Amino acid sequence: MLHGSCRNVRDGKEGQTIIIYKHFVKPVFDFIFALILMIPILPVILIAALLIHLEDGGKPFYNSPRLGKNGRIFIMYKLRTMKENAPDIRNEDLTTYNSKNDPRLTKIGKFLRETSIDETPQIFNILKGDMSFIGPRPDLPPAFKRYTEEEKKRVLVRPGITGYTQAFHRNALAFEVRNQVNNYYVENISFRLDAEILFKTISSILRLKSVYRNGRGRDERNERRPWK
Repeated sequence: MLHGSCRNVRDGKEGQTIIIYKHFVKPVFDFIFALILMIPILPVILIAALLIHLEDGGKPFYNSPRLGKNGRIFIMYKLRTMKENAPDIRNEDLTTYNSKNDPRLTKIGKFLRETSIDETPQIFNILKGDMSFIGPRPDLPPAFKRYTEEEKKRVLVRPGITGYTQAFHRNALAFEVRNQVNNYYVENISFRLDAEILFKTISSILRLKSVYRNGRGRDERNERRPWK
């Protein structure tokens, strides 16, 4: 896990390298890698969509408006994990309420959520330029009103399929702490950080770490916070 103090100001060659990576290398890498992954991921999406439809006959995909870069609203794609027309229950911070025993989950939906396969359609969001592989997870548009001026930094970058929060805590953090983590990422974005987040995400998924969250989530007051 990353440790150390957050550096808010970068200058010289390092600053130039970060700017090049953030604005040029990262978007190109996202697009090319998404095209490559389409080959193995598309059959997975199609099979999952078929299983969802066979279980309850409903639409296999779930589309949701989200906050994108610079506050632009876009439609995020997901595989549906809940029963057709299930009520939309939210936590206090507007994130989706999820529990291992949530009766709204379908059988296949529970598996898709635990393995994060339900997020795979977002590869199309990457190809459209809405999202990145790595970045803060996109909130619902109403959440923007709750952001402090400091927290609004998160919309300076494209939202991601996974991010620092998902890699190290998955769904376990409270809204306020999650935004601190997102700010840490925005201020310290680099290839090295993205690579660490990617590998840690894979590890968390394989270990089914913190898949479900109840209530507000942990604020982890007694744990080390490398983003502070």
